[in-house]
Amino acid sequence: MLLFSLFYDMKKLLLIRHAKAEKETGGKDFDRPLKYPGIQDARFMADHIRESGIVPQLIVTSPAMRTKTTAEIFADAFNLPDPTTEKSIYEAGQQTLLKVINRLPDQYDLVAIVGHNPGVANILYYLTGESREVHTSTTALIEFDLDKWSEISGDTGKLTYYSSPKDL
Repeated sequence: MLLFSLFYDMKKLLLIRHAKAEKETGGKDFDRPLKYPGIQDARFMADHIRESGIVPQLIVTSPAMRTKTTAEIFADAFNLPDPTTEKSIYEAGQQTLLKVINRLPDQYDLVAIVGHNPGVANILYYLTGESREVHTSTTALIEFDLDKWSEISGDTGKLTYYSSPKDL
């Protein structure tokens, strides 16, 4: 098996739940900004992830204000270009998130997706079989012994890293 794995790149997915946002204030849920503690948590987690050697090549995010801001904080910490927005991530369930993952460009081996709950928790469980509480600013790295994003499906991943500001 070791020799076989030398011939292709393992795919790694970094799931990130957006940081703590303001409660609904009469406006649209889509436009909720991050709270100041949420901004601090996102910066802290981005720095922690970077220091752990986990640096995505691409960040894909929901276009909602709280996820986009979280994604921008992570992109800044990793010196990456602006995150790519994918409108289907907003309010996405497990199957929609799987479709987003399956369409990721194969030239990238480590991609981060910034999304919302319960979708993030559900796709984490679907891909790994591990049920975890996914608080705001939680990060989870899933590794797949696969070389194409389109091959990823249920129980094909292994959770290799999981952290949230509550854990650190």
